[in-house]
Amino acid sequence: MEISSQYIASEIESKWYQHWMDNGYFHSEPDERSPFSIVIPPPNVTGVLHMGHMLNNTIQDILIRRARQKGLNACWVPGTDHASIATEAKVVKMLREEGVKKSDLTRDEFLNHAWGWKDKYGGIILEQLKKLGASCDWERTAFTMDDTRSEGVIKAFVDLYNKDVLYRGKRMVNWDPQAQTVLSNEEVLYKEVQGNLYHIKYMLEDGSDFLTIATTRPETLLGDSAVAIHPDDERFKHFHGKRVIVPIVNRSVPIIVDDYVDIEFGTGALKVTPAHDINDYDLGKKHNLEVIEIFNDDGSISEAGQFFVGEDRFKARKLVKAQLEEDELLVEVEPYRHNVGRSERTNAVVEPKLSLQWYVNMKMLVDPALEAVESDTVEFFPKNMKNTYRHWMVNIRDWCISRQLWWGQRVPAYYYKDDVFVSESPEGALTKAQQKYPDLKQEDLKQDEDVLDTWFSSWLWPISVFDGFNNSKDIEYYYPTSVLVTGWDIIFLWVARMIIAGYEWKGTFPFKQVYFTGMVRDQKRRKMSKSLGNSPDALALIEKFGADGVRFGMLSCSPAGGDLLFDEKLCEQGRNFTNKIWNALRLVQGWEVESNKTQPIENELAIDWFTSLSNSIIESLDKKFEEYRLSEALIDLYSYVWTDFCSWYLEMVKPPYGEAIDIYTKEKTVELFRCICTLLHPYMPFITEEVWSHLKNETISTDCILSQYPILDVVDPQIITETDIIKSIVSGVRDLRNKHQIKPKEKLTLFGIEDNITNELVQDPKKKAMLTKLSFLDEFEIVDSELENAVSFIAGKSKFFIQLKQEINIEEALAEKEKELKYQEGFIIGVQKKLANERFVQNAPEAVVANEKKKLADGLSRKKNLEQSIEELKSRL
Repeated sequence: MEISSQYIASEIESKWYQHWMDNGYFHSEPDERSPFSIVIPPPNVTGVLHMGHMLNNTIQDILIRRARQKGLNACWVPGTDHASIATEAKVVKMLREEGVKKSDLTRDEFLNHAWGWKDKYGGIILEQLKKLGASCDWERTAFTMDDTRSEGVIKAFVDLYNKDVLYRGKRMVNWDPQAQTVLSNEEVLYKEVQGNLYHIKYMLEDGSDFLTIATTRPETLLGDSAVAIHPDDERFKHFHGKRVIVPIVNRSVPIIVDDYVDIEFGTGALKVTPAHDINDYDLGKKHNLEVIEIFNDDGSISEAGQFFVGEDRFKARKLVKAQLEEDELLVEVEPYRHNVGRSERTNAVVEPKLSLQWYVNMKMLVDPALEAVESDTVEFFPKNMKNTYRHWMVNIRDWCISRQLWWGQRVPAYYYKDDVFVSESPEGALTKAQQKYPDLKQEDLKQDEDVLDTWFSSWLWPISVFDGFNNSKDIEYYYPTSVLVTGWDIIFLWVARMIIAGYEWKGTFPFKQVYFTGMVRDQKRRKMSKSLGNSPDALALIEKFGADGVRFGMLSCSPAGGDLLFDEKLCEQGRNFTNKIWNALRLVQGWEVESNKTQPIENELAIDWFTSLSNSIIESLDKKFEEYRLSEALIDLYSYVWTDFCSWYLEMVKPPYGEAIDIYTKEKTVELFRCICTLLHPYMPFITEEVWSHLKNETISTDCILSQYPILDVVDPQIITETDIIKSIVSGVRDLRNKHQIKPKEKLTLFGIEDNITNELVQDPKKKAMLTKLSFLDEFEIVDSELENAVSFIAGKSKFFIQLKQEINIEEALAEKEKELKYQEGFIIGVQKKLANERFVQNAPEAVVANEKKKLADGLSRKKNLEQSIEELKSRL
């Protein structure tokens, strides 16, 4: 088969992805094999592929492809999240552009539009994941609002209600005035902003004196029902038991004393607005204060506010300020930096508001999930995420699960008079209601208008994707899943809740391990975002560098659990890597075979060395995968392929120009190349599949995606070490050729001072042959001392020379040796400091300490050789 001179990523990637799909390689069904299952963190149907998706899904694909090669029944379930708030906002915007208001539509009419939008745009991100090479089981694609998932959500709600874990209550919530729905605490993002502190006079009821309060939200004074002072604040002792007049509304309210008040903040006097601040609400309950709700759902002033009715809250703030100035009650406006919460979805400033909502009593559910992580039954990578998890779980609060939207699973609660009936269906609710009201008809029951929080469907994801509420064969086989790959930013919103749900409905954890990825940031460590303009177009990157190049770029700079500092140059490096592999293929496949040719003895050594090195890499990769050090594993593979295989091994075995290669070397090289393809395939699936297709023979019918992952064989550290010495000598010879402008293929004689290494090189014909071939030597000889007019270098502890035909510049050679000696002295000091550190010596693995001691001994030997060379050069001046 003729091999193209160029690797054209776009053509090859589309060809192989379709081939994998056509052959059903991604699909999984329960069988006798051990399962390896992953559920995708479902992206929002409103989303398009961004850098965070690229990182997260590349990691998942690496894990699933490797499991598939290891003979496990790999199942990666894809899907999307219905994203209640974000999707409803998109649909409302679409309708508004068409001249239609949501308020003009019935619920069913609006939902028809929403489903239409979802069908048109909701699958875009999954199609984009295919461009990345994601080997998901697309036949299992789930959606958090499809029939199976919705059935599970409703069953979970009813079950929790029947267990008295759910309740309905009027409490202070985070209200999004733009989306007009409640938000959980985790959906509110706080940011420090520059604002103002308004100092306002509150006159005593009798007009004899006044209190000054300080607030960042003067518009809320319309709902004030008290002013609070600290009981020990000597400044205000004479105000105890008195009343003040709230400005503008002229409402008489009591002055209350409470040790909640911070004497040091503002003026030390606090306005109390129970309806619009969580702490004020608690004070209000404690002191039995009036609750005055001054905001409508859209953030405008309500009738209860009396003034500025219908005005937006921020315009009302300006109007209140102007009125206070006119009434001479505004003392000063002080610049003030403070945290302001915004909706994660709409970016609207969140308003504390009293609202009747549905809640989950999380304290009743949390214990098994906390213990699971504490005991490493569910293992976190990196380990320090356990502390974050523990803190949240120990201090867990009730979860508000109702949302004032239409897009989502509707709360299965039905009302008649003051009674509520919870059931999986309207008919079931009627049956329950008729036990108390026998003559009741279906139309008499009114279903709750709210929908459930999107996360209430997401927390069931590992169960619901396998139809777990119906005890399917899939849930019995694939659950618990093997690993979850997700960002640390949703450890509370999603990870913790899934573990809770797993124990509540399946009696066990939903996944054995959790790998938390870091944030994708730019080189300035800024989070990537559209607003900053620092987030590259994911698909454009794939178009430019190929999917393999982008996957390489993402993973090569992604430390385990740490933030990823993305640089497009890394994708370019990945593309260069694919080209390097492609050119290696062209070289190997271009070798003509001579069936009767005897294998050169140096090729035997090269094959033994690279085979042992391959086993060493397999051992290292296994360990790094166990610890989710995937970036380190990729860098090891990169060095193994680029340097060890392409730069060294192929040079060791390739025949002289114009000559054929022996059949054993060719077959063994192809075999080793196939091993490389298998090891690298999880990271770079397209180039490896294409190369594999060229390396297959009549005995191999499988594609690379299903090639058996190499089983660890014997590692011979001696042959690796001895070959490394030969490589260092070859590098020394090549450096001298460069420095002294000796042609690369000009035959030289290499001399070495007699020691164990040089004697071994002379006595072992394979090693001598390899050294001679790679260094282009006429001969290698052992001498007792340095030669006249020779230049030297040190490899390991041994000293080698080449005699030059031209005279040596002694001063230049001396300066070079002294520079090298200074470096070696610094190196020795660094190692000595490390070995002098008792903590390092006691805690580091024995092999690591032994390696440091060897580095010190080698360094001291090199220092001694350099000092001898310097003395000899000085004697020749």
